[in-house]
Amino acid sequence: MTTADPIKPQRLRLGFCMWVAGMLGVVALTVTVLPQLMADVTLAAPLWLVLIASIAQSALLVAVAVWLGVVLAPKIGFRAAAFEAAVTAGSIRSALRPQLLPGLVAGVVGGVGLFAIGGFGLPSILAEVDQPFTVPIMARVLYGGVTEELLLRWGLMTVLVWLAWRFLQHRSGIPRPRYVWLAIVVSALLFGAGHLPAVAMQTGELTGYVVLFIVGANTAFGMLFGYLYWRYGLEAAIIAHAFAHLVSYVLSLGLA
Repeated sequence: MTTADPIKPQRLRLGFCMWVAGMLGVVALTVTVLPQLMADVTLAAPLWLVLIASIAQSALLVAVAVWLGVVLAPKIGFRAAAFEAAVTAGSIRSALRPQLLPGLVAGVVGGVGLFAIGGFGLPSILAEVDQPFTVPIMARVLYGGVTEELLLRWGLMTVLVWLAWRFLQHRSGIPRPRYVWLAIVVSALLFGAGHLPAVAMQTGELTGYVVLFIVGANTAFGMLFGYLYWRYGLEAAIIAHAFAHLVSYVLSLGLA
């Protein structure tokens, strides 16, 4: 038996735990938003079948992102300490302690920024358009806070840092900050661009200004979450992202 043998079951448990966490967001978003989008559409299949197909497609994407992170993150020194503690009978509280305060502070800052953008900084075409769907706060917290962080930070950002470390740094030492920052920016830009289809569905068109606004605003948030992942751990990014949605939601209730 080699020393790598006992690691494999632990990796599988970690991957499964993270996949389940990501799927909570997928299911929450799919079952609350997709029926709204399909309400006035003649479907070729029953709605329940469309929901299952959509969830299955997302399940595969989350599984790939999670497994890439599980395999590659340890090689470059990135961590998901609380998830790791959960599958190794470690102390989740101890794993979260150094991540909680940075995550909450960033979440408050991000939530105030999100509220300010949504309430006062939207381009007129977005502010005036009738929303074809609403995303409940629970879906925003679970999908935005957990699923997106698993996809964009744990999966994509980890892969980008590993590629730079492997091929540009030739596996020497820890990843250089410039490579990490490059991965943070690229993954954040893709995070921003990923919001464009929903905006196009709302407005019916994408002007240059709207694209710049949506990508720019979300890239700023993505860079914040990427920095937290790098410096503190994945859970810090998850806490910040989820708390930003909660703070923005609470502030919006105050104006309702």
